[in-house]
Amino acid sequence: MLAPERRTRADVITAAAIAVVVVIAVVVAWVSSDAAGTESVVADRPAGPPVAAGELPGELQELWRAPDTATTRALTSEGVAVTGEGGTVTGHDLRTGAQVWRYTRDLPLCGVEAQFGMVIAVYRSDRGCSETTMISAADGRRRTARSSYMDDQVRLSVDGTYVVAQGPRRLEVWRSDLVRTLEYGYVDAKENWKTQPRQGCDLRSAASSPSRLVVLERCPDDPSNRLTVLAPAPKDDNVPEEYGSRILEGPGADSPDARVVAVSDNRIAVYQPGTAGPDPAAPRLTIFDAKGTPIVVQELSAPLDETSTATRIGSAVLVFTGNSVIALQAGTFEPLWTAADALGTPALMADRLLIPVPGAIAALDPADGAEVARIPVDRPGYGGGPISLAVLGNTVFEQRDGQLVALGDPDAADTGEADTGRPAKPLR
Repeated sequence: MLAPERRTRADVITAAAIAVVVVIAVVVAWVSSDAAGTESVVADRPAGPPVAAGELPGELQELWRAPDTATTRALTSEGVAVTGEGGTVTGHDLRTGAQVWRYTRDLPLCGVEAQFGMVIAVYRSDRGCSETTMISAADGRRRTARSSYMDDQVRLSVDGTYVVAQGPRRLEVWRSDLVRTLEYGYVDAKENWKTQPRQGCDLRSAASSPSRLVVLERCPDDPSNRLTVLAPAPKDDNVPEEYGSRILEGPGADSPDARVVAVSDNRIAVYQPGTAGPDPAAPRLTIFDAKGTPIVVQELSAPLDETSTATRIGSAVLVFTGNSVIALQAGTFEPLWTAADALGTPALMADRLLIPVPGAIAALDPADGAEVARIPVDRPGYGGGPISLAVLGNTVFEQRDGQLVALGDPDAADTGEADTGRPAKPLR
């Protein structure tokens, strides 16, 4: 029988050294991980959406307000109102503004969006706006995350299927689980440079539908802006598939203010600001087909403001121009009607379109834009910027001047809302 092995002093020292190295590695991994700088306070029971309003409110008074600087859109989802400020995303009770859940990182927010019953929060690190987390809107629980090289600033947009994160040099498309379906523009992996159709382009604007991604870009060798139509989810995420690409023509074709206004499965609307001078040309919307071939030009009475946005509601796309709302048929982008004196983007409530106007919210018939009611709204301290509307149950939300403001009839109560419960203990 072999004699039992004996531990020597050297064995003990070696084992102790290995243990110290392991502990140091664990500590370094923890300090450098996302969890080290993250606090998550979740609801112990998920919120549920309230019953949709059956009629317009008789009056609207401010119920509460909260800072909201990480987005320019009023965000609601799954029974909560969502705000982003600093490094914190918060889900609020729609009537009281009380915190339902909170997610905080020690990084600044680049942007916040809502889709799929989820909240998408993008944070800035030393790799740009690279850290993205998806949070359940109902209870604030972290669902998934992704990290990749991005620009220092990005614009987030959603189309019901995909999320687009567009920076000045690089663009990514993500599906509902944050898996990337496309990278376009500058790529940091040298082996993927050859897969991109062009190099060194400035990505000026982008918008998407479930079947089309449209990018307006200015490339070094082109005489003016280029319109490129892409598949949002090609077979290989780093090999873009083009349906078409063409140089814009006509007045304002090379303007930095040109932009993609709206995209459907078979139409694309692009804004060109026109020209001034001795031979002026009116600003215009050019309508293209699904491959980027121009179909018709619609002249505009005034230029679009830099704050203009487009919102799909029902069978119409509502374009806020900066001082009015233009309704376009969602399939063809043919103009339907125009509402003057608008302060921002509309929302639907009780089968009526609500549009913010000076001193009030106007309710319009979606079919023809006729005003059917006007609800006075006091906006103390309002600075005159664009207002984004959202509706949840009987509560109307205005995102303005970097704040989310809840408006409602103080005597009315939203019914059918799931109990959000008390927040659970913080998760770190």
